[in-house]
Amino acid sequence: MGYRVAVAGATGNVGREMLNILAEREFPADEVVALASRKSLGTEVSYGDRTLVTKDLDTFDFTGFDIALFAVGSEATKQYAPKAAAAGCVVIDNSSLYRYDPQVPLVVPEVNADAVMGYSQKNIIANPNCSTAQMVVALKPLHDRARIRRVVVATYQSVSGAGKEGMDELWDQTKSIYNPTSEVPPKKFSKQIAFNVIPHIDVFLDDGSTKEEWKMVAETKKILDPKIRVTATCVRVPVFVGHSEAVNIEFEDFLDEDEARDILREAPGILVVDKREPGGYVTPIECVGDYATFVSRIRQDSTVENGLSMWIVSDNLRKGAALNAVQIAEKMKLPVAA
Repeated sequence: MGYRVAVAGATGNVGREMLNILAEREFPADEVVALASRKSLGTEVSYGDRTLVTKDLDTFDFTGFDIALFAVGSEATKQYAPKAAAAGCVVIDNSSLYRYDPQVPLVVPEVNADAVMGYSQKNIIANPNCSTAQMVVALKPLHDRARIRRVVVATYQSVSGAGKEGMDELWDQTKSIYNPTSEVPPKKFSKQIAFNVIPHIDVFLDDGSTKEEWKMVAETKKILDPKIRVTATCVRVPVFVGHSEAVNIEFEDFLDEDEARDILREAPGILVVDKREPGGYVTPIECVGDYATFVSRIRQDSTVENGLSMWIVSDNLRKGAALNAVQIAEKMKLPVAA
C-alpha cells in the first residue's frame, strides 16, 4: 500500500517539477493531489501520463494524507503548513520559513539523511536554499576526508530561482532589445537582467551582505558543520534554468586534486566532468532536466594552505528544490495512512 501525497503550489515552476519527479522516480503513492491558490483553481497539471486538476489549498483537509510537498512561499506556508502538520501529514517545505528553526531538520539526503527523523518534533522538514543544496552535496565527501575550514563561493544563479516572473522578465527584456519600440523596464529585478548580471539576490542586511548570501552561510553550517566558515557573493545571471558556483575550499589537511576528483566520482548525486580542454566542463544549459550535481575544473589552489577550487553546476528547479524534496520523502519510513 502506497502513500497519499499532496503537492501544494502545483501550478508553479517547482510544484510542477515535484509532480514530474514523483512520477519519474515512481514514488510509491496511491494518491497524489495537486493543490493551488483559488486564482489557479481548476488548472490542469501533469503527473506522469495523468492529468490532475488542482484543488483549493485554502479548504483542503490534509487528514489521512501522509506527505505534503510545499512550494508556495513563506507566507502561504506559514498559514497552511501547521494545519497539514496538525492533521498528521508530514510537510516537506521548500520555502525559507522553517530552515533555521532548531526543531525542524534541514535536509539534503546525500549529506545528512539521518536528520530526516527529526521531523517528529513539528511534523515538518525544511528544504534548503537551491544554491546551498548543490554546494553541500559536493562539499560533504571532501569534508569527510580532509575537514573543511573555510569556503569562498561566488554563485551565478538563473532567473528561475526568482519564479515565473523572473523567467518572463528575462524573456521579455531579451526580445525588447531587438525591438527598441517595446522597452521592458526592470520589475522583478532591481536592474535589467537581459545581457547583464546583478550582484544582488534578496534583501540587503546591515553588514552589506544580502539575505541570499546569509542563507548559504547559515544553511551550510546547519546541514554540514557549524565550524565551517563560509563567505558568499550571490549573483543573478541571464540564464533561464541552472545555477553555477565557483567554489574555493580551504581544508585542515592536504587533499590532492586527483584524490578529490576520485572521491567526488564515487560520491552520491555527483557527476564529475573535468577535462582540461575546451568544453571539458559542464555549463548550466547542459544540466537542465538532470538529477545530478556536476563538478568540473577541480584544481589545487596554491595561494592558501590546503586549498582546492572547483566549478559546480546543477538544475536549481530539480536538485535545488523539487528533487531534493522528493528524495527526502523517499528517505522517510512513515506508517501509511489507512
